[in-house]
Amino acid sequence: MTTSIRNITIIAHVDHGKTTLIDNLMKQSGSFRENEVVDERLMDSGELEKERGITILAKPASINWKDSRINIIDTPGHRDFAAEVERVLSMADGALLLIDSAEGVMPQTKFVLAKALKQGLKPIVVINKLDKADQRADEVLNETFDLFVSLDADEEQLDFPVIYASGRSGWASNEIDGPRENLNPLLDLVIDHVKPVEFDKSKPFAMLSTLLYADSFLGRSLVGRISQGTAKANQQIKAINLDGEKVDEGRLTKIFRYEGTKKVPIEVGEAGDIVVIAGLEKANVADTICDTEVDIPIQATPIDPPTMSIKITVNSSPLAGTEGKKLTSTQIRERLVQEAQNNVGISFSENDNKDSFEISGRGELMLEILLTQMRREGFEMTVSPPRVLFKKDKNAEKLEPIEEITMDLDEEFSSKVIDSMNKRKGKLIDLKDTGKNKKRLIFHAPTRGLMGYTSRFLTLTKGTGVINRIFHSYGKFEGDMEGRRNGALISMEQGKAVAFAIYNLQARGEMFVTHNDPVYSGMIVGLSPKPGDMIINVMKGKKLTNMRTQGTDENVVLTPVRKMSIAEQLSMLNSDEALEITPNSCRLRKAVLDPHERKKLSKLSEAS
Repeated sequence: MTTSIRNITIIAHVDHGKTTLIDNLMKQSGSFRENEVVDERLMDSGELEKERGITILAKPASINWKDSRINIIDTPGHRDFAAEVERVLSMADGALLLIDSAEGVMPQTKFVLAKALKQGLKPIVVINKLDKADQRADEVLNETFDLFVSLDADEEQLDFPVIYASGRSGWASNEIDGPRENLNPLLDLVIDHVKPVEFDKSKPFAMLSTLLYADSFLGRSLVGRISQGTAKANQQIKAINLDGEKVDEGRLTKIFRYEGTKKVPIEVGEAGDIVVIAGLEKANVADTICDTEVDIPIQATPIDPPTMSIKITVNSSPLAGTEGKKLTSTQIRERLVQEAQNNVGISFSENDNKDSFEISGRGELMLEILLTQMRREGFEMTVSPPRVLFKKDKNAEKLEPIEEITMDLDEEFSSKVIDSMNKRKGKLIDLKDTGKNKKRLIFHAPTRGLMGYTSRFLTLTKGTGVINRIFHSYGKFEGDMEGRRNGALISMEQGKAVAFAIYNLQARGEMFVTHNDPVYSGMIVGLSPKPGDMIINVMKGKKLTNMRTQGTDENVVLTPVRKMSIAEQLSMLNSDEALEITPNSCRLRKAVLDPHERKKLSKLSEAS
């Protein structure tokens, strides 16, 4: 064992450079052999994490520096995965607060810093990306100090050390214009500033389960920091929940410690170290894993509740089973139950027949990531429009989730954006001039009005704006919100769409299908500019005769179909519509496919 252990977490807004900084810290501290091939962003282990460049799951790694071992925990930067950040902070003795030298303090910075200060951590401020042409490090440092003050930091926390760095270039310096050689000053600062917490090794073993991984060889793997005592392989252990009730019992089959990003088996884990243990089947996140003598649980941070839910059922369209391999409600149920166990930010419920499942999460991105992962695994399913979860206050008044939205945009677009937010019941809280004809707008708006708004915002700002959203609080219900104005263009029958028919229908509205795409009765093949649904025939071919005509036919030129993300498509749905998701396609459809049944239902709803 090394002489001392430091557990630190890196917290920052999305895309401020956490994962890239960890890459270079590990390379420079000698975690890899000289000839070892190392991936870029090696902490982003999932396929989706690498593709999107975002961290979804918190992951520990470890580096040895001088006579200490530093356990580093990479945390997600997006607000939808905030549940991960909240839990991880309980494992840490210190935190690196990473701030982009150009963007400055952003909503997620504020959110994670508030949680860290509440837990008593004394963060080190790292002003990153100093190699940017538009860096404004001095202003960003002042903004950071103001942020600490606004979050009621105590005197010790306000006396935070500052270091300037470029994670990508692999250097850190104590001064803005200081030497730019390597990251050693940052590692030395961590050793000096973060004091290792003294743990009692004589007490019986206890640790709080903070992260959970499903391992195909070991079963459930629980990650946590040992709070007291030592853990030995093959000892008898149990798991108790926050109320002190026993939820599981078994033998500690394996203990691992992180060396770099790899898990290395050890025989004994000591207090203060972050370890991975296997051997329990039912223990979950926030449970205390301990010796059989221990009866008092370790207190865990309560997780913020979900704000949005979707219903998932089997794919009931005529094209069901043509693309995916996992089709049954039993397979979907097993997958969703597993997700709810591994991801504490998600909750799962089902109806009495066990054929309709409700998944609740912290936001659109979290639900979209789950649906994207499932389609890649070969699932087919039907998803309902997202529904916001309301609450009632003491006076039985309806409350709804309100979000804080921060937008950075060119001045010329600000009036259009303010107008679009007003329609969504948004309230302008702050308007700052950030220089170079740029503005920063801060709004408070109901989550209901923001579904799919990111793509609308990018259209309004011609792709130049930056938008960030974070859950603010539950606020007063803002009344009815205007839904989608456009009527749906609905396919009349089943078959393959024909270019000739689509070409003639393009004037009716925006088409979602192109030549040879499979369609079926009740499928939404386009949007009309007017309200009211319209049934159309996209399979009508040109009538061929043996009469010759002068000249040749016009070339059929089709407008390219707009590529939409799952979140965008879900945001377009009306209450009587659904989204069919398969491994290769996402199709908008009516919940009831038969047009006669739809008429009956609409008459019944009008009568009631």
